[in-house]
Amino acid sequence: MYRQRGFFITVIVLSLLLTSCSSGEKTGSNTVTVWTYDSFDSEWGPGPEVKKRFEDETGLTLNFVVHGDAGELLSRLLLEGDRADADVILGLDQNMLNRALSSGFFEPYTPEGFDRVFRELRVDSTNSLIPMDYSYFAFVYDSELLENPPRSLEELTEERFAKKIILLDPRTSSPGQGFFAWTREVYGRDWPEYWRRLAPSILTIAGGWTSGYGLFTSREAPLVLSYTTSPGYHLEYENTERYRAAIFSDGHPLQVELAGLLRGAANKENGKRFMDFMLSPAFQETLALKNSMYPAIDIALPGSFRINPKSDKPLLPDEVSSEELDAWARLMPELLTP
Repeated sequence: MYRQRGFFITVIVLSLLLTSCSSGEKTGSNTVTVWTYDSFDSEWGPGPEVKKRFEDETGLTLNFVVHGDAGELLSRLLLEGDRADADVILGLDQNMLNRALSSGFFEPYTPEGFDRVFRELRVDSTNSLIPMDYSYFAFVYDSELLENPPRSLEELTEERFAKKIILLDPRTSSPGQGFFAWTREVYGRDWPEYWRRLAPSILTIAGGWTSGYGLFTSREAPLVLSYTTSPGYHLEYENTERYRAAIFSDGHPLQVELAGLLRGAANKENGKRFMDFMLSPAFQETLALKNSMYPAIDIALPGSFRINPKSDKPLLPDEVSSEELDAWARLMPELLTP
């Protein structure tokens, strides 16, 4: 009888252990969950290739969870906080740095290979948010629809551009916020007056880069807010030089895309392995090809980058405040009412 009792106890213990292991698999002990923006994990973005390379190298399962554009991504994190089912947040930028860090949700971590990151991109001294890639905001134009592109912010307000510009909402889009910071950098406190002059040129203000750029490539308008590196994508995958980036005499704001490990990550060690992988040549070359951004480390660039123009006046505007975004939101209905 004692042997039988011992047998049953052993069976019960083994059953509990197996159940625990099974439960661990279901909750993702062999996974890493990364929140990012929609275009990153689209079929034409870097997500699918990053997933394959990371899983082949580590044996872990990488799950991307998409939350709109970068502004929406940060808003979702601030809303859910410690309840967020993510290990890593990928795709914020330096314009969101203070709001992201002040939340307390990120944990400082210096990934393997961090010493290779360009020093001018290291915008967070705590290493809670690590540079992923970078580019410069610019207006991309369709050269088949527009022969004489604008050469400054002020030229965008000219009558010839009436209803020909697609912008992005600075409350939900990181490029949209970058453009607002650009106008404030150039015009200072007079930015509202600039937007008043600009309003007749605006066809629409899209919620995010994906929807805005989709309207542009559908020929809804010949000008869209994007990046100096966008033309290289079209050359690489569509073999066309039709799309060009206009270089402005005002200069062009730098955007540094960032990723960070969450303090409350369920799979923190796996999250660290992803952060290490993020600074590897395998990840960085995928971003150059699929995300159309400059890598954060020194690696060879794709040949298609030859079409991407460079500005001799890079800008790094101060972070946009919530009060400024509120002021912009109050102004726009007045300006864009038919």
